[in-house]
Amino acid sequence: MGDIKTVFRDIGQIFIIIGLVSLVTLIVPLYFGEYHGNTSYDGIYPLLITVAVYLLSGLPLYYFFRKAEPANFKTAMVTAALGWLIVSVIGSIPFWLMPYNTSTLATMGLLSGFFESMSGWTGTGLTMVENEALLPKTLQFWRTFIQWIGGVGVIVLTLSILARPGTGSYVLYKGEARDQKTHPSVVSTVRTIWWIFSLYTIIGIFLLIIIGFITVDGMNIWESINHAMTGMATGGFSVTDDSITSFGWLSQLVIIILMMLGSIAFAAHYNLLNGKIKKFLADTQLRALLLITFIGIILLTIFNASHPYFNLDELPNVFGPAAFQFISAISCTGFASVESLASWSESSKLILSFAMVIGGAAGSTAGGIKLFRAILLYKGVGWRIKQSISSPRRVFVHKLGEKCLSKENTLDLINEAAIISFMWIIILSIGILVISVFFPFETLGTVIFEVCSAQGNVGLSAGITTVDMAPVAKIMLILNMWVGRLEIIPIIILFRSLFGMRKNFV
Repeated sequence: MGDIKTVFRDIGQIFIIIGLVSLVTLIVPLYFGEYHGNTSYDGIYPLLITVAVYLLSGLPLYYFFRKAEPANFKTAMVTAALGWLIVSVIGSIPFWLMPYNTSTLATMGLLSGFFESMSGWTGTGLTMVENEALLPKTLQFWRTFIQWIGGVGVIVLTLSILARPGTGSYVLYKGEARDQKTHPSVVSTVRTIWWIFSLYTIIGIFLLIIIGFITVDGMNIWESINHAMTGMATGGFSVTDDSITSFGWLSQLVIIILMMLGSIAFAAHYNLLNGKIKKFLADTQLRALLLITFIGIILLTIFNASHPYFNLDELPNVFGPAAFQFISAISCTGFASVESLASWSESSKLILSFAMVIGGAAGSTAGGIKLFRAILLYKGVGWRIKQSISSPRRVFVHKLGEKCLSKENTLDLINEAAIISFMWIIILSIGILVISVFFPFETLGTVIFEVCSAQGNVGLSAGITTVDMAPVAKIMLILNMWVGRLEIIPIIILFRSLFGMRKNFV
């Protein structure tokens, strides 16, 4: 019973903070006049209702259970899994109450709204919306806002405002699939993360605005704000119908930089901003990210240029989209610089799928299984092969970057990476099987691409995800997005806890 009280208390704190921070979004309908009397729809009341539900759910939970025990590993995992699920359900309210098309005034159904909200909060970017430009400005910004907050994490936001130092804060921090720290204190770490994240976002906004003023194919102020926020959060929601396609190369370059920054660990950014350039460049995950990106762009360019009538004069037109799309995939952002990824070759889609599975650095805003685990698995295979072909007396030094690891620590890290990656692939395979049943006329490469996009929290689409999808397919992709954001363990512990509670009551 004590564990339940702790979970309720911590979820209550999350709801309170999300509700209070969400009040910021009321500026948009007030500024653009999206309320009764000015338009045929209202943007204020849906946001107020959402804020009220967060607060009226959170305040009683926190008040009645405020004296609960500090969080432990189990309660932190359950809080993360349950908190993200309910935050997404409540965050669906604006999608249910506001039209997603200002021409037809059609609103989303309950499941489609939940899909859109889960996609936003998890930083995925798959969408039920066909014409983003026809969304009310209020709904455009709500999508941007939940991706920006969700990119860093709702628990990280809560800890940065409410938490006090202690072990309870650290296990909650780990519950959201994070463990890297920039300071000994978790509270100082999460506040540093938000400072870095906000700084880069503001710089990105100003750069895009400046480019918009000096070029004819740049972004206006509204587009700059939204795209910088979702780019830095590696979310990928857009306010235009064709994502980033219609913008010039300067704007796309800024977006590329934001996506790359979002996929680098905040601990590495902290070193960079403190002038520790060598330490920043020595970061193992950063080096792996740059190497994989370089190889991926080259391969994608080769596959896209493999048609019989290709000539070197067309190379810039092939290289640019290949570079943008691979970085969008490996950073798990989901912006598109081409009109239709569905028309790309199966080989190209599989390369992008691989990038979406790997994802960005652990401790960043990116999804996927994370570079740290990919590096561990790669090195683990190498160490195992060397051990198999060497004499029994040979002493091995297990080195990760500049850090030497003990044999026990090495085995623990590799085992954890292997287990999480294996379970990640199992859920991914189930998703591929389910989606292929409902889309029998799509190629396997297209289905793999779409499910990898969902579970990698990317958002690139080959055309499968639409508002007309079968409900079971929507539920499957929602599960993929949820699993991808929390990296499986919290969700498994949640279901085990619920099953244990059921057995106790029966």
